[in-house]
Amino acid sequence: MSLQRILFFVLFGAALLACNDDDLPQADGPTPYSLIIPSSLPGLPIPNNNPLTEEGVELGRKLFYDPLLSGNNTQSCGNCHNQADGFTDNQLQYSTGIDGISGDRNSMPLFNIGYANNFFWDGGATTLESQVVAPIMNPIEMHEDLANAISELNAHPDYPLLFNKAFGSDSITTSMVMKAIAQFERTLLSGNSKYDRYMKGQATLTPQEQNGLIVFRAAAKGDCTHCHTLGGTFTDFGYRNTGLDSIAVDSGRARITLNPLDLGRFKTPTLRNIAVTAPYMHDGRFFSLQEVLDHYNTGFHYPVNLDPNLRAAVKGRMTAQEMTDLIAFLQTLTDTDFLTNPAYGRP
Repeated sequence: MSLQRILFFVLFGAALLACNDDDLPQADGPTPYSLIIPSSLPGLPIPNNNPLTEEGVELGRKLFYDPLLSGNNTQSCGNCHNQADGFTDNQLQYSTGIDGISGDRNSMPLFNIGYANNFFWDGGATTLESQVVAPIMNPIEMHEDLANAISELNAHPDYPLLFNKAFGSDSITTSMVMKAIAQFERTLLSGNSKYDRYMKGQATLTPQEQNGLIVFRAAAKGDCTHCHTLGGTFTDFGYRNTGLDSIAVDSGRARITLNPLDLGRFKTPTLRNIAVTAPYMHDGRFFSLQEVLDHYNTGFHYPVNLDPNLRAAVKGRMTAQEMTDLIAFLQTLTDTDFLTNPAYGRP
């Protein structure tokens, strides 16, 4: 090898070593998404087969608010999950689908759902990705045929490029739609309420709110912490029969497990943003927090599989003032920053 060629390779190698990473050509592909998790929440599990990316999250947000995914292109996921109402349905007991048919379960909030293991009131979906398609296909909700939705997306002037940026292919599939919307939903994290700031020493609870917290914790009073774990997600994501009826009108979890012991059992909802997510319970039968507390204080029935904590509870254990104080505390769980964050709204 000539001296000139040896010198060329030495200088070329030295030049490579001197380069910063930023100067080197970057591999094509989506940009990793930097998820900021509020300190009041635990670490969020992200599946290896669907990492968060800037392109995937933004695509999922666009799809979430796009009525193209419904049978007549009039209704999106965002129609029944409104950000200002904690991603529930505008204070409605039941949502109405594209054919004017009402459902029989209340629209659930979508924030912090990346922490759950099962989804919907009865746990009928086992992954966040799989829950995406259920309302799209449901005949009383968005009532769309998936093959038709995918065909429309592939024919759209914008979506093939957006899917290519997010997943490296402009041939859109159902799996890509599921992954994109799930990515967006994992970013819906709420953990900056007055209570969270109080726990960090950045806010002070009023005497009434403080007493409400005491009632919330007290086993002989509210006894709320068994199901609504204090702090974090404010739910254990479990399933319980809370005595709404002596005989379950809706089979609840039993619809999935076929286990009679699961009759009337429904997922424990989060208490975060509870003041803006009325009406309450799986069927939206209570329109105020006072009605909810009246149920837990005196109104619950005694089905065979009533939650043991309620079976042991004494009816009338909370006074009217204690329930008023408890409501004051529950209102400290409202995260206004989350409810107004433009990153979660319509693009």
